[in-house]
Amino acid sequence: MNRSFALLAALALLSGCQTFTSSEPDGAPPAEEASAATEAQKPEVYASFSQETLLALLTAELAGQRNRFDIAIDNYVQQAQATQDAGVAERGFRIAEYLGAEQAALDTALIWAKNAPDSLDAQRAAAIQLARAGRYDEAMTYMERVLQRQGDTHFDFLALSALETDADTRAGLLQSFDRLLGKYPDNGQLLFGKALLLQQDDRPQEALELLETQSTKQREISPLLLHARLLQSLERGAEALPLLEQGIRLHPDDRRLRLTYARLLVEQDRLDDAKGEFASLLQQFPQDDDLRFSLALVCLEAEAWREAIVYLEELVERDSHADAAHYNLARAYEALGEKDSALIEYALVGPGNDFLPAQARQAQLLFDSQRSAQASKRLSLARSAQPDYAIQLYLIEVEALASNSQHGQAWQVVQQALEQFPDDLNLLYTRAMLAEKRDDLELLEQDLRFILEREPDNSMALNALGYTLADRTTRYDEAKALIEQALRLDPQDPAILDSLGWVNYRLGNLDEAERLLRQALKRFPDHEVAAHLGEVLWAQGKQREARKIWANALKQQPDSTVLRSTLLRLTGSETF
Repeated sequence: MNRSFALLAALALLSGCQTFTSSEPDGAPPAEEASAATEAQKPEVYASFSQETLLALLTAELAGQRNRFDIAIDNYVQQAQATQDAGVAERGFRIAEYLGAEQAALDTALIWAKNAPDSLDAQRAAAIQLARAGRYDEAMTYMERVLQRQGDTHFDFLALSALETDADTRAGLLQSFDRLLGKYPDNGQLLFGKALLLQQDDRPQEALELLETQSTKQREISPLLLHARLLQSLERGAEALPLLEQGIRLHPDDRRLRLTYARLLVEQDRLDDAKGEFASLLQQFPQDDDLRFSLALVCLEAEAWREAIVYLEELVERDSHADAAHYNLARAYEALGEKDSALIEYALVGPGNDFLPAQARQAQLLFDSQRSAQASKRLSLARSAQPDYAIQLYLIEVEALASNSQHGQAWQVVQQALEQFPDDLNLLYTRAMLAEKRDDLELLEQDLRFILEREPDNSMALNALGYTLADRTTRYDEAKALIEQALRLDPQDPAILDSLGWVNYRLGNLDEAERLLRQALKRFPDHEVAAHLGEVLWAQGKQREARKIWANALKQQPDSTVLRSTLLRLTGSETF
């Protein structure tokens, strides 16, 4: 062999190691690198390759440097298979893992593990790749080899990789865990992996009992976090707090434990303690704007408005979570009664999750301040600036106008919107509801029938049409059929129960009407449902109970026109 060529190839192979780096896919631990100190102590060993192999490997390295990764990976896989050399297979595996080439990663990992039986990295890599391929029994065999040598295993990854598989596959993997636990009953990594599998199988109590067999003092961080999550899922969150506190004493610098603890404090409504924990975390990690935002939200929850404003303004200055920060600044200023400042902040919210809520609150604030023309102008400008949100912005304006009894203007806006978007079902539904206010039942039915032609299972449209026919016409049987169809589609909706109760009242089925309306009021204590139930009770001669229900509803909704008109019609007075 030409000596200079061999040297060139060796240099290329060594320098090529800088071309690729191993990847760490989210949620999946990679095959671990040997420590630098350990590697430094090992003498370099070079295999003797044919000229053909060296040329192929050199070509692969040069191809990788020129972003021709297809050539690089193909050459390495071929040469790993041809030479069965552990070093070539490992290099091919690292490249395949970097590229996300699953089959190549599996092939090279298996060759690497076969030819380097004493390498824990190789055995781990083979186990993980087999698990990714759904070959769980084989994966467990390789992982057991790591366990036998007391290396760090990834049984948790094997368990998590089975999340999307069928029940039979998970059951088989569970049996494999039980087999190994028979040999290594006190192995924490195995216990943790089995607990994860049980959690995936919706068996949280069994998973919890398994983790509780191991002393918390011996547990690593991940099992502690799983233990806390299981307690929360079983509505025993208060028990998770001392568990996490003990974990923090054992691992005082672990961010995950402290963050989980802080969030659980919020869940348990210990807001002052949560604020302190988040503030401590932020002091430790001052560049972490996710922590800063979480702390601001906790302050808002605790109604510490001024404190929240400080953190939110910091986020704006740092241009981090900016839209959410502006939106929540506006909320804080609203709570403090500083409406002009709130309006400024709402106007600064850009496109994204908070844009439409900001527009809606901005419009409502302006309407509350008797500045409806300004609200409409701002929404019009927003539609021009953000045409992708045009339909939703029209709906916000119509809703604001209608809720402020400006039905004529609301009608004009929805008609304008439908000229631009004539087949939008949300706009048509909104026009139908406005048409009912105008006593235009023909248009209401036309719009709702149009919606149902395109969406026959639209329970909201079915219910709206059925209720209107029951309330405003004598087409009771037709109304009842529509409402019953809506209830089959959405049996838990209290609005549909209310409609069905009301049509039964119209049909004279008073006992059934009472039963349904009581259910509806229990699920949704709404003033209109209370008006309906009271009227049914009144018709049954239960006037005292009817008055009690109306009185309770009026306490919650003193400006309810539905309640007061019902009272006036049945008792002759709008008050008691």
